[in-house]
Amino acid sequence: MPKLTVDGIEVEVPVGSTVLQACEAAGREIPVFCFHPRLNIAGSCRMCLVEMEKSPKPVASCAMPAADGMVIKTDTPLVHKARRGVLEFLLINHPLDCPICDQGGECDLQDITLFYGPDQSRYTENKRPVVDKYLGPLVSTHMTRCIHCTRCIRFLDEVAGVEELGAVQRGEHMEITNWIEASLTSELQGNIIDLCPVGALNSKPYEYKARTWELRKTESIDVSDAVGSNIRVDARGNEVMRIVPRLHEGINEEWLSDKGRFLYDGLKKRRLDRPMVRRDGQLQPADWRAALDAAAARLKGTAPERIGFVIGDLVDAETMVLVKELAARIGTPNVDCRQDGSKLGYGPRASWLFNSTIEGIERADALLLVGTNPRHEAAVLNARIRKRTRQIPMPVGRIGAAGIDLTYEVQDLGAGVQTLSDLLAGGVRFAEQLRAAQNPMVILGSGATARADGLAVLELAMRVADEFGAITGDWNGFNVLHHAASRVAGLDLGLVPGQGGLDVAGMLAGGVDVLFLIGADELDLSGLSPDVQVIYQGHHGDRSAPRADVILPGAAWTEKHGTYVNTEGRPQRAKLAVMPPGEAREDWKILRALSDVLGVTVPLDTLGAVRARLAELAPVLATPDVIVPAAWERAAGPGELGFDRAPFVSPITGYYQTNAIARASAVMAECTKLRLAEHSIKATGTHG
Repeated sequence: MPKLTVDGIEVEVPVGSTVLQACEAAGREIPVFCFHPRLNIAGSCRMCLVEMEKSPKPVASCAMPAADGMVIKTDTPLVHKARRGVLEFLLINHPLDCPICDQGGECDLQDITLFYGPDQSRYTENKRPVVDKYLGPLVSTHMTRCIHCTRCIRFLDEVAGVEELGAVQRGEHMEITNWIEASLTSELQGNIIDLCPVGALNSKPYEYKARTWELRKTESIDVSDAVGSNIRVDARGNEVMRIVPRLHEGINEEWLSDKGRFLYDGLKKRRLDRPMVRRDGQLQPADWRAALDAAAARLKGTAPERIGFVIGDLVDAETMVLVKELAARIGTPNVDCRQDGSKLGYGPRASWLFNSTIEGIERADALLLVGTNPRHEAAVLNARIRKRTRQIPMPVGRIGAAGIDLTYEVQDLGAGVQTLSDLLAGGVRFAEQLRAAQNPMVILGSGATARADGLAVLELAMRVADEFGAITGDWNGFNVLHHAASRVAGLDLGLVPGQGGLDVAGMLAGGVDVLFLIGADELDLSGLSPDVQVIYQGHHGDRSAPRADVILPGAAWTEKHGTYVNTEGRPQRAKLAVMPPGEAREDWKILRALSDVLGVTVPLDTLGAVRARLAELAPVLATPDVIVPAAWERAAGPGELGFDRAPFVSPITGYYQTNAIARASAVMAECTKLRLAEHSIKATGTHG
């Protein structure tokens, strides 16, 4: 490894490191604009200039490879003069409108100019104006502020895989622009807002709403999918003003999907903020006592086997503990956390986890996707797959819907379960690539498991993983990709029908007389018998609430302390950022109070007691941010279930509207409208 001397300090860095990294290893701070550790090197801003012995002029440390024997100086008059000169040139055309700029208070140009720049300008001519660009409803532009660092271009090209921004002209006339005036289409486009070191790219929904120093910042977890991206919720008063990503190398690195970033305006629309009871055919407001009495009356007057509980996709683990305890005391086996009809939950724990972990994708050298569209089901995870395909020529095969752009090259092998059987029999050429891989990986999606033959498909996919060497001593390449934030916690807690119990389909088909929905908004209740009494506990008046006979208003995920378990089985804590609106309460507290009214008291009176019970029921969830690996064990055979010859279909039909909060969001509605408009454009003769 090369050894360098930086400001008199000798450091040793790995082969392939840059001088910038060597300086950081020596504890020296180097100012940068264009450099970003997760993007390719551009070397365009020249802010990182340092003095190198035997070099006639300063060198760009971000682009200079570290070599043995180099002597680097970062704190000399020449370096200071170079930095002042670079900043003076950058500020020549910068508008200096900091008081009205949304980046004010968290702007790299402000901070670096304060420490390294000139205190006045010698430039008296007119500044260059640049026309703002339209990039869609999520990203606003103020291109006069742009310093041409090209981070946005490189992110969309390299990480997101959607080449929609570029640079035209050169020198003073250079502009960052899109090729045609149209909305960006990447599900990760919001990350260019964070990457922009100045105020050229801003969040359009957040713009001019608040200043960063006014915001109360709370660390939390994204629940828009099952990846469990780490986020920070910024609030002012009792309103969520924005959501930004937090660094977590094992999950989302520092990226966040657009749905997780921009759905927050749905938190204040269509909210259920007071209890309601149906009287004379109409839902009417009631106090908590009356609503709990009404719910208890319906439950008490029904045989236990005719009561069903369905848990939604955004429910926290603490609430599910109370559901499990309450259902056990009532005596009903009809409990299901799988709104989508998934058949997972009865075999070994390894049969419903992303066993290799998300970070483990970077160890894989061949990938088989079965019944999943990761670009829509887990956009951040999809970026990790793309990252791996750029590191090595990893072959990716897909069984499912063809023609969907995943931002990396994919071999379409077939549409359904027959292709999976053929692969196992060696009748598909991709089998040779899987068998030749050292760490092959199989990702099974809900499009394959949420079918009548889901168990059979699961068993077949696990056989494929075994057959092609995806299970070895230190590698488990069999992965299940969920899209619901609550799913893994529900399965770990055993919230699936017990002996003789009904699943969601059985309950909706008339198997129950009282249906208790806890945040379950993805169900089609149109065929439900009018005689079935529905108790709905949730936070939005979405698909299920209009059918309810009793409504118990709950808190959204930003309004309570909760545990969420991501698709790899990693428990993480979301924290209360704002208070619930009106009379809404935390869900576990509602169920605790209901148990009292029913006369089957669940003795869990504090959040600590609930979490202690969670650790007893599922010891693998006892420690936050720690994954307990699941022992490999094949699922039970399909028995007489047989296979459905229909093709695998992704459960995500509208990326921006997959949950009640997103459907209430005006921003997500606008994105959906644009996406539908793009798909409805008819081809002309010029399309070829």
